[in-house]
Amino acid sequence: MHATVKDLRLHTKTLLAATARGEEVEITYRGKPCARLISADGNESPDFTRNPAFGLWADRQNLKVDDQVRRLRQPRTFAEE
Repeated sequence: MHATVKDLRLHTKTLLAATARGEEVEITYRGKPCARLISADGNESPDFTRNPAFGLWADRQNLKVDDQVRRLRQPRTFAEE
């Protein structure tokens, strides 16, 4: 992964999260590499925890993603009383 010095200043938390996942971040200054950000513990294969929402709809065989997205993007209308 590559990041600029400005990215390091503004998005430090995101870059540290990337190193926690085992990625190596190369920091560039004016387009030239100047530093490398790596995890302090040096794990090459971090222990990933599975996202609990992953596979939430795996049991739905007839799910059409395009139809679902169109339905979610429709404007909300409220019934008049």
